[in-house]
Amino acid sequence: MAAFSVGTLTHILSQLLPEPHAGLLSGLLFGTKATLSKELYEQLITTGTIHIIALSGMNITILIDLVASSLNRFVSKRVASAVTVGVICWFVWFVGGSATIIRAAIMGTLTLVAILFGRQYWALLSLLLAIGIMLLIHPSWIIEVSFQLSVAATLGIILFGSTKKRGDETKNGSKMLYTFFYGIEESFRLTLSAQVFTIPIIFLSFHRISFIGPLTNVAIGWVIAPVTTVGWVTCVLGFVWLPFGYIPAWISWVMLEYLIRTVQILSRVPFASVGL
Repeated sequence: MAAFSVGTLTHILSQLLPEPHAGLLSGLLFGTKATLSKELYEQLITTGTIHIIALSGMNITILIDLVASSLNRFVSKRVASAVTVGVICWFVWFVGGSATIIRAAIMGTLTLVAILFGRQYWALLSLLLAIGIMLLIHPSWIIEVSFQLSVAATLGIILFGSTKKRGDETKNGSKMLYTFFYGIEESFRLTLSAQVFTIPIIFLSFHRISFIGPLTNVAIGWVIAPVTTVGWVTCVLGFVWLPFGYIPAWISWVMLEYLIRTVQILSRVPFASVGL
């Protein structure tokens, strides 16, 4: 039996999904870009959404939010936080433990503290402390785009992405509907919060400013979390037995098709982005 590794799961996705869907989902889940088509890569840059295929603090925050939100329904926040940190450690080991992933994991953990406990000022101090320690270890990280994006995304989420508490309006038959729209609202909140400070960095790094970026991120932001969840289900079931992955793969395809089409259409809007 093949090892449960990034390479194996990427191969499984390539068997269950066509391109560029398989390459995009691999980017979303594992940060791999090798199988992503050049055309789609350029369209992601044009629409200011290239960050979705880089394992930055925002991507890991989505993973953290999915795990923590699920666990909070059954256990205390303290237990949910401990388990979630364990998931982060496993994910870092699983994808290879590179400097980029470790930085993203640290940023994501800080974001978890801010979101779950709402202690914004404590999270800001922790963020500054983490940045200081990391730069003492590797001063050259300060000029790396991945480090800058991780810091910027985490700062935006800490400042603007704190989760609101649900009220008592989730009663009777409206509870499921409210929960659904609440989840979409939180996805928007996390995505847009992370974008506040990452947009200038993307501009400076790629020498291109995307005027369509905010609209594109709003349009696709809600689908990132669910496609990530279903993508992991597809990988796990496909690893157990490939035919098991067909149904979740089809569900993933629907969401990925929406994401790809949205990016393609908006990338063709006149003056969607301007290169300098």
